[in-house]
Amino acid sequence: MSHQSDESVQRISTPQQHTALAHPTRQRLLFALSGGPSTISRLAAQLGVNKGSVSHHLGALREAGLIQEAGTRQVRGGTEKYYRRTAERLVLARPRAEGTAALFGAVAQELERSPAGHLLTLRHIRLSPAKAARLAKALAELVDEAEEEPEGGPVHGLLVTLYQQAGT
Repeated sequence: MSHQSDESVQRISTPQQHTALAHPTRQRLLFALSGGPSTISRLAAQLGVNKGSVSHHLGALREAGLIQEAGTRQVRGGTEKYYRRTAERLVLARPRAEGTAALFGAVAQELERSPAGHLLTLRHIRLSPAKAARLAKALAELVDEAEEEPEGGPVHGLLVTLYQQAGT
């Protein structure tokens, strides 16, 4: 059973949304914003990307309806804008190759910058359609039921996929 409410899920369907997701920096910005609202300066520092690039990519995500402004704060040099995701979770009914490639590129960049060890495993196994369906269901439940620490802590990325190899 999923702990995610329907309001926290955004279905990706428009060409503009798919185009916005087809860049690793935009994927990384969405990862970073999953921790809550943030500013261009904080996002640039967190991702190791210049502020102009962050601003450009946030604009593309905003135009696609994937992020929105989340208020402002007065600072000594002017006004800082905060941005947040429009939903906790994005669901792609039909993933596109360019978006998937960007996602994997973003994950690769995140793994490279990770201050802690990580798990990365690729395994190919023969499964009947029924066993594959049970495994997919179990993996989805495991991801859905993962609970965050009440006191917070470092954010961890979790990427899970199960696919059938072409031609088999």
